[in-house]
Amino acid sequence: MKNKICILFLLISTVFFAQTHKIIGKWKSVDDETGKALSIIEIFEKGGKIYGKVHEILEEKDKKKVCIYCDGEDKNKPIQGLIVIKGLNKKGNEYKGGKILDPKSGNLYNCTIMLDEKDKLKVRGFIGISLFGRTQYWYRVK
Repeated sequence: MKNKICILFLLISTVFFAQTHKIIGKWKSVDDETGKALSIIEIFEKGGKIYGKVHEILEEKDKKKVCIYCDGEDKNKPIQGLIVIKGLNKKGNEYKGGKILDPKSGNLYNCTIMLDEKDKLKVRGFIGISLFGRTQYWYRVK
């Protein structure tokens, strides 16, 4: 009987976690200017905050590139495996209060993320207020 209760508890907690963080998983990032798929970003939760790392670079010639323009601990690290979304908090249906790194320029921007559709993620990077920024749409990898 105790085992059945334990299994039921685990199943219920898994369902609640999945509903709380629907953005957890792998997403195909798409360049907002060219429409070209760039990479697979893995979004995960750590210590109550949301992070995202470059799981895979899709263009073969770019797979071994390093972040030459990055500062601090990210400088000269391989872009594949690099944490590019840093420390977002859930606020209603958005994730905000963290940063997003552009490995091409090395710039760190304020960031908000929200589900636009079930399998479409709206990712906005900006300086200061959200009005001054760029939006990309990422698509869930199934």
